[in-house]
Amino acid sequence: MTTENFKDAIINMFRVHKRYGAKYALKDINFKIKKNEFVYITGRSGAGKTTLLKLLYLKEQVSEGHILIDGMNLARMNRKQITGLRRKIGIIFQDFKLIPTSSVFDNVALVLRASGINKNLINKKVKFLLRIVGLEDKNAAYPLSLSGGEQQRAAVARAVAANPAIIIADEPTGSLDEDSAALILKLLNEFNARGAAVILATHDKGVIEKGDKNRRCIHLESGQITPD
Repeated sequence: MTTENFKDAIINMFRVHKRYGAKYALKDINFKIKKNEFVYITGRSGAGKTTLLKLLYLKEQVSEGHILIDGMNLARMNRKQITGLRRKIGIIFQDFKLIPTSSVFDNVALVLRASGINKNLINKKVKFLLRIVGLEDKNAAYPLSLSGGEQQRAAVARAVAANPAIIIADEPTGSLDEDSAALILKLLNEFNARGAAVILATHDKGVIEKGDKNRRCIHLESGQITPD
């Protein structure tokens, strides 16, 4: 299998299956996502959305088929290549997954420090991102002192800190009030406009209806792609 036909795509899933024992969580998944595209992954709870996302950020491995990200076949990558690829992907979870014993500043700075970036540059970048997400006055606060919406904004800042080519958001508004959810979606739109591909998984059709009507939806039902 070559990458010749997929130069316009940053993600390509080709005949992907995922099994847990004898049970299929995903069956025959085929799609590609272009650079700078904003795509919704929809479906009811248990349809396979989170499993699909885990395959993309290498939390899980495929049982059959191939996934290409930025022209690289995940099944053929060594550990060093996988580490490099993960730095190109920003992940936003429904339950935030911030480190409770670290400040907002340190949570956002974590990925930058792991990359060995100069301390002064890290300080400038984190302050810039906290200003974008409206948390410039919360940099010394700890996650559990923040509201749910504030924690998710911190999670967004962390996810985009390393200028990822891909942002994966798994039900990022699921536990938020309407105003906080609207702000998170606004931020995702802004980072998509800055050049990142965004893959947003949601079971809430209201999230999709409030967005750009021309955006593509990939609908899952019982682990398979179906017409919405």
